[in-house]
Amino acid sequence: MMDKDLIDDLLRLLAKLPGLGPRSARRVLCYLMDHKENVFLPLAQTLSQAAQDIRQCSVCYNLTTQIQCSICLDPTRDEKMVCVVENVGDLWAIEKAGSFKGRYFLLGGHLSALGGVGPDELHIPQLYKRVSDGHVEEVILATNATLEGQMTAHYIREILVDLPVKLTQLAHGVPVGGELDYLDEGTLHAAFKARKLAS
Repeated sequence: MMDKDLIDDLLRLLAKLPGLGPRSARRVLCYLMDHKENVFLPLAQTLSQAAQDIRQCSVCYNLTTQIQCSICLDPTRDEKMVCVVENVGDLWAIEKAGSFKGRYFLLGGHLSALGGVGPDELHIPQLYKRVSDGHVEEVILATNATLEGQMTAHYIREILVDLPVKLTQLAHGVPVGGELDYLDEGTLHAAFKARKLAS
């Protein structure tokens, strides 16, 4: 019975991963067992180490193993330009496109009345503090082009409007309903090139 409980627990946890359901979880487990030495055991060790060592950057909330992430510590990045994104997947998508050489700020999600996510559940107060410190000259609102993403961008514009900072947002080359993590590099590059003042 103990064996079945352990297998069921593993399948249940695998099924919680994005893009996996019960059937996919079974396939993943079979693959892991077939490749126990070169995939399963190294993956288990890496996951255990990552769970202990990975944290959020103290400045932008990116993932890191240090107090600050490599982007915040990079002296070649423009600290006067901050790109606001919803999550780390969006940051990775923008970095992959190679179009942006400033710094980032991760909100930790988006506002959602139905989901009960308000400004205090996100890093919006910390964003206000960072921008009001006076070192930032431009804030690029790069929230997703979903209803929640646009609502979040509108809220941020409202709270930052009185600060001496230029507010821009990605151009509408980003499709409505689209998420940055799923866009190709060309679309992201065009969106950054055509960004405009937030209204």
